[in-house]
Amino acid sequence: MRHHNANRKFSRVRKVRKALVNSLARSLVLHQKMRTTEPKAKEIRPFVEKLVTKGKLQTVAARRAIIEKIGQNATKILMDTLSKKYKDQNGGYLRITKTKPRLSDGSKMATISFI
Repeated sequence: MRHHNANRKFSRVRKVRKALVNSLARSLVLHQKMRTTEPKAKEIRPFVEKLVTKGKLQTVAARRAIIEKIGQNATKILMDTLSKKYKDQNGGYLRITKTKPRLSDGSKMATISFI
């Protein structure tokens, strides 16, 4: 039984799953909006919201911690534009909108975007 196992596995080993989440977060920050499967969108939402909150600190330590997760280019966008945009807001930076299922396999799809 999976009691108290809230995280999603995505049929991947830990390091590949971590790379997937980092890559999705990088794409979301770079493009401000993306279409992905619903479970992936639900998984990256708290991850990216924590990054935006950390970016609001505007410290070197915060910048280095974010670079470790999503890379240099995405960190620049996150700290220079997004964190300043949400300076007065305490969370709730992202919106997940369900869309029609994918035609090929019927997977539930969703659009995740910054508000």
